[in-house]
Amino acid sequence: MKITICGSMSFAKEMLDAEKKLKGLGHNVFMPDGCEKYAQGNIKEGGDEGAKRKIENDLIRKHYNLISESEAILVLNHEKRGIKNYIGGNAFLEMGFAHILDKKIFLLNPAPETDFMAQEIQAMRPVVLGGDLNKIL
Repeated sequence: MKITICGSMSFAKEMLDAEKKLKGLGHNVFMPDGCEKYAQGNIKEGGDEGAKRKIENDLIRKHYNLISESEAILVLNHEKRGIKNYIGGNAFLEMGFAHILDKKIFLLNPAPETDFMAQEIQAMRPVVLGGDLNKIL
């Protein structure tokens, strides 16, 4: 299966681990631009510099194109800043793209219990993997 990995770039190391595991399971995996540099600490997440990098490199559109070429997305939603199963703005946007494009949506962990997007996430009917990438079919 062709799978695009999505999630906060603070999970870059986990993204690389997931990529390796998914490839070992026979999947074709698309990764966010700069993932390896984020994992090495060469690019910092957030702030004005993050927005500038996204604009200059057209990163939102690039990731949308990867999603459109995929059969599914995998959202890595680990804990971040004390928020269990964190899904940030970009990952939520990417889930919306995938939903509109009729792609499968896999969440590594259950959806966060945040009031402002819980209903929308539920309406996209993601498959919750319970931390087990072997459940991707």
